[in-house]
Amino acid sequence: MSNDEKISPPLTELNINTTTGGFYNGFSIAVTVPAKIIISVIVVWAIFWPIQSGAILTGLNGFILQNFAAWYTWVVAFFIVVCLALAAWPAAGRLNLGLDDDQPEFTRFSWFSMMFGAGIGVGMLTWAVAEPVTHLGTTPESIMGLTTPGGADNVAMAFKWSFLHWGFSAWACYAVCGLSLAYFSYRRGLPLTIRSGLTPLFGQRLSGPLGHVIDIVAVVATILGVAQTLGFGVDQLVAGLGRIGIGGLADANGAATTTGIVVALLVIMGLSTLSALSGVGKGIKWLSNINMVLSIILLGFLIIFGATWFGFNAMFTGLWHYVIALPQMSVNVFRSDGVEGSEAFLLAQWQGWWPVFYWAWWIAFAPFVGLFLARISRGRTVREFVLGAMIVPALMCFVWFSWAGGTAIDLEMNGGANGVIFDAANGDKIFAMTEFMLAPIGDWLAWGMAALIVVLLLTFLVTSADSAVLIVNTINAAGDEGPKSRPHVLFWGVALAMVVAGLLISGGTTAIQTAMVIGALPFSVVMALMAVALLKAIYNDTRREKAGVPSTHDNIEGATGNDAPAGLSASSN
Repeated sequence: MSNDEKISPPLTELNINTTTGGFYNGFSIAVTVPAKIIISVIVVWAIFWPIQSGAILTGLNGFILQNFAAWYTWVVAFFIVVCLALAAWPAAGRLNLGLDDDQPEFTRFSWFSMMFGAGIGVGMLTWAVAEPVTHLGTTPESIMGLTTPGGADNVAMAFKWSFLHWGFSAWACYAVCGLSLAYFSYRRGLPLTIRSGLTPLFGQRLSGPLGHVIDIVAVVATILGVAQTLGFGVDQLVAGLGRIGIGGLADANGAATTTGIVVALLVIMGLSTLSALSGVGKGIKWLSNINMVLSIILLGFLIIFGATWFGFNAMFTGLWHYVIALPQMSVNVFRSDGVEGSEAFLLAQWQGWWPVFYWAWWIAFAPFVGLFLARISRGRTVREFVLGAMIVPALMCFVWFSWAGGTAIDLEMNGGANGVIFDAANGDKIFAMTEFMLAPIGDWLAWGMAALIVVLLLTFLVTSADSAVLIVNTINAAGDEGPKSRPHVLFWGVALAMVVAGLLISGGTTAIQTAMVIGALPFSVVMALMAVALLKAIYNDTRREKAGVPSTHDNIEGATGNDAPAGLSASSN
């Protein structure tokens, strides 16, 4: 039997029924309506039955953290292995995410800016200071008595665990999802939607109910994942507005009041909806470039005027411990012995609070960031995509955490801050730190830096929110990014704001965190299957290349790409 007989061309057509005419023109009713119903139920439930919803969500969250910690841990480790293997595999790494002559749409600066802004920017402004500070007090090493809680010997461990949560693991989740979508959409002409990433496993069955369920799961995970980010952002925005003189939006403990939540969301979602209506190439691109420039300014200030040497030392010692321990940290699961207060119990509890929460967050965020990365990465090679989407943003996070968190720790341990930073709310820590640094020189400098951070925060929030709205509409429209989705931008902008407001009002950021961890679980299964499907597809395409069988839709007879009604259905993928 010849090679041509052993393997046939890949699937290049996936027929997803969409409506013609009416309000849902161009949308898949089977995806859009159920997704809207699920999100609406969550909003109504959280707002009108806050006590009941809080109790049930908390119970489900505890069950998932107790029973699925190992799953979350190992599946994220699997994503890292898949990404590194594809980048190192010569035949896979040189494949173009598109046709052979496709060139990247965006410059590398804009590409990195959009990836960073949509992927982690908002959370980083909160946690680059707050997380190393928190870990300084408690890490697994300090729980086991290997280091001193709050001591200098725990500094490297604080950064090691911070790097774990915001480093290669997070970006591997995004890269797997984005690479899968870009590969199948731009090389094979399939719709730019989540179900396309599973075609090597399920084929044309994804045109029906199975595919609809996968896309619904992706939409719900996206809304809940972005809601988590916006929830943190709302608290920090309210804290920042208070620092620049717009008060009355937070309570005595620094938490956003209902009025503060509403005001912050009106500003964020109003701007993000306007940006989303202008599309990726205009509003989102320019906002991403702006927040990258402001990030560089703020980071430069911290490196030059902050704890320069302390941050440098934190960066390299933390990175050393992180890289050496990454294999072990990526697969280790702390098992509770059930005895409250025991070392085993505390370790398992800590892992649920931190790594497992983060893995759920990144997985819930992955359909949004992954589809967005795919949208902006056409024409790049597999290797360039993996290195650009996984390594470079992770290194930026390491730099941020080292000098932002390092400056905060140094000011408290050696600079006489005396709890000014440590005692502030998590969202307010970066404002407390910069004010402590600049106020002795001049109040106007402290105010100016607070204003810069507020603007930077807003650009991150708006970029995340408007990208999410566009991505949800793309999934609902069977991968079509055309202008017919415009009327629905307003709906999803309002829906996202209502989810954040409802969960914040009923239970604060804890309620959003709980809903997100629950929503991420089914999509984690989808993502694991996407990774397997991607490996299968690339392996088969290398076989096709050797056999002289076409693997891109432009070279397959009858294939016309993802924006045409006809194509060739093949038996192998």
